[in-house]
Amino acid sequence: MRASERSAVEPVVTAGSIVLRPVTAADDDLLLAVYASTRAEELSVVPWSDAERAAFLRMQHAAQSQHYHRHFGGARFDVVEHGGLPVGRLYVDRRADEIRIVDIALLTEHRGRGIGSVLLGQLLEEAGARGVAVRIHVEHENPARRWYERLGFRVVEDQGVYRLMEWRAEPTR
Repeated sequence: MRASERSAVEPVVTAGSIVLRPVTAADDDLLLAVYASTRAEELSVVPWSDAERAAFLRMQHAAQSQHYHRHFGGARFDVVEHGGLPVGRLYVDRRADEIRIVDIALLTEHRGRGIGSVLLGQLLEEAGARGVAVRIHVEHENPARRWYERLGFRVVEDQGVYRLMEWRAEPTR
């Protein structure tokens, strides 16, 4: 069954206690918190009040969400749960010629625990089985870029603020 044909409420068990389930309107606060966690470091030096920072984050999160839904309408937008707790998001657009990771982000306190590696590993396995590339846009200064490189992703295009990175399965001999 293709990802786009799954029920809107069907969870996908990925590994052990990691589960993906479709985003719902009830996840708005969680998704805002996940987004805010991805911007915390850069906003820590901005001389704004907490209210100004919160307003900025709400505005930027809404703009990002609109962009993702407009440009990746066929994507699957999932909440990542670990041990029954929502810990992040994984947005994936499965196309005929690629698996596009639209976004992957975990709350700060859940990073470095192998959750992202499990999720990425499954996407890489799927891509290898289908014979397609996995692609993701990564900001130049994003520390996760080194993680993608360790997994075998390579920069295929510099697009200003972002680098388009790609993973392809090694050909079997």
